[in-house]
Amino acid sequence: MATPLLDVRGLEKRFAVGGAWIRSRRRFIHAVDGVSFTIERGEVLGLVGESGCGKSTTGRLILRIIEPSAGTIQFEGHDLLALSPPRLWATRQRMQIVFQDPFASLNPRMRVGTIVAEPLAIYGRADATERRRQVSELLDVVGLDPSFAERYPHELSGGQRQRIGIAAALALRPSLIVADEPVSALDVSVQAAVVNLLTEIQAARGATLIFISHDLAVVRYLADHVAVMYLGTVAEAGPVERIFAPPHHPYTEALLSAVPVPDPEHDVARILLDGPVPSAGEMPRGCPFSTRCPRRVGAICDDTPPPVQHLAGGHRIACHIPAGELQRLQAPLVEPAPAGR
Repeated sequence: MATPLLDVRGLEKRFAVGGAWIRSRRRFIHAVDGVSFTIERGEVLGLVGESGCGKSTTGRLILRIIEPSAGTIQFEGHDLLALSPPRLWATRQRMQIVFQDPFASLNPRMRVGTIVAEPLAIYGRADATERRRQVSELLDVVGLDPSFAERYPHELSGGQRQRIGIAAALALRPSLIVADEPVSALDVSVQAAVVNLLTEIQAARGATLIFISHDLAVVRYLADHVAVMYLGTVAEAGPVERIFAPPHHPYTEALLSAVPVPDPEHDVARILLDGPVPSAGEMPRGCPFSTRCPRRVGAICDDTPPPVQHLAGGHRIACHIPAGELQRLQAPLVEPAPAGR
């Protein structure tokens, strides 16, 4: 069996807040709490959830922009957390990121050509003449005229700036690209153009993509697999067709009910979540979704962390839903849940 490009197990990140000098007064924000998933080469994983659920932090942990508190990250068969600084520096060229804000992520003092060529210059990939040629090629790939190389970021629209960010991420021909909400700051028409561009690039270059978003309609169009996050945990994960038809976790159901349907004849019952959202600094003892869950089944949800139940076709949910209820949803259990999350 081929080694997956990325295998993440038990990934955690805790941020210490308060009491910097008195350890007993310190508390921790659990931004990411036991996240696990696997991505095969050439696949697109959609990482979705409400704002503050930990999806962007997860992307940065995978790239080691932020250092994890616990867990393992296997990238191309190597333990990313065990790499020495020189090996990590060499590995970074195969892992790139497209940031959410295309204006903040581009150096306003650099021309576009210098921004796109910077990764090539840092890794000594080519001389100045070859870098200019590759910049022209990359601008063409993202749908921009090579003359854009002489412009500054402030002279471009939001969609054009995001295309520059994508071009810079592609410069080193990475194996993995983390796209951190790359269309959330753009107009709807521009969003469609950038999403189509990412789809074309991913298909043409065979790159593996982690697409982080709160827009489930975009994720459904783009992704092969989806992981739904809530308060730093993965509530449900699996192939995109199983997540969307039908969802099994009550949180995923609520998210999907909020997606607008462009058909006035089709009425979707909106699921409104009541109850308080727990603080990431004071996580519930049981299921993190128990305070808002419309299918809460009693004390077990409040006191016991939900088991990960593995279903047919690589689908899994972290929930106390009984096996009989899962069978009613036409996704019978095929193996027992492993210990832990």
